[in-house]
Amino acid sequence: MNRRRFFLTALGSLTASSIFASCSQQSNQNSTNNTQTISQKEQKEVIKVGVTGILAQDILKFVNNNIATKEGLEIQVVTFNDWIQPNTALRDKVIDANFFQHRPFMNNASKELNLKLVALNTVYLNTLGLFSNKLKSVSEIPQNATVTIANDVINNDRGLRLLATNGLIKLKENSKQFVTQRDIAANPKNLQIKEVEGVQVVRAINDVDFIVSSAQTVALAGIEPNSMGEETAKDKKYALALVTLQGRENEPKIQKLNKLLVYPNVKDFINKEYKGRIIPVF
Repeated sequence: MNRRRFFLTALGSLTASSIFASCSQQSNQNSTNNTQTISQKEQKEVIKVGVTGILAQDILKFVNNNIATKEGLEIQVVTFNDWIQPNTALRDKVIDANFFQHRPFMNNASKELNLKLVALNTVYLNTLGLFSNKLKSVSEIPQNATVTIANDVINNDRGLRLLATNGLIKLKENSKQFVTQRDIAANPKNLQIKEVEGVQVVRAINDVDFIVSSAQTVALAGIEPNSMGEETAKDKKYALALVTLQGRENEPKIQKLNKLLVYPNVKDFINKEYKGRIIPVF
């Protein structure tokens, strides 16, 4: 993976991929073939899909190049550099769908942004781990160690629960649905827990003792993806889904992409390309 690709995101930038059959006919047929190519392009439905990272972008690129063009669909990818704008862009009809969030995150975003969002097919799961450039195991984590986790409600909850699973903190019994640092009952190592926007977590790895992130995210950042601890339950509710606005979910082009994302060769691509760091769930 190219390290630079993870860090370089361009808000609102568009990348579109189209493949057309090459022409090897004699010169007197060129005009006819060009007309046919233009006609093919005009007949394609274009769907704009928002993403926040290279994983979803690469999967959409694979679908576009290997499946979608045969089905008369052209996928245009719109890349955002935070986790808010892909949903507000749906509201503003800048994009038709997005592919960056799981259902719990979407449900919370719907409330916070006062949007009616709909999750369609789920595609892949990113599990969390504890990663460090300084430490090799949980037992090496020192007193007063610093750790960075995501600050959004859902992934903050996941991060804190992962720390608890690995014995680093203890959460209050009968905690609410989504825990925060206020729900920490014991912190024997006096961990200094720093919360940042999710897309910024991996960038803090050299400034703290360890981070809570996904294996694939740290791998894309050029970091050896060996986790000190992982989620014990690979809960499919955290699998990323194709999401759109309520009322648009039955539009033909959205339904077409929804079906293409769970084709068997997409699963083969994920397994071959990411070697278990992300898990297809269909």
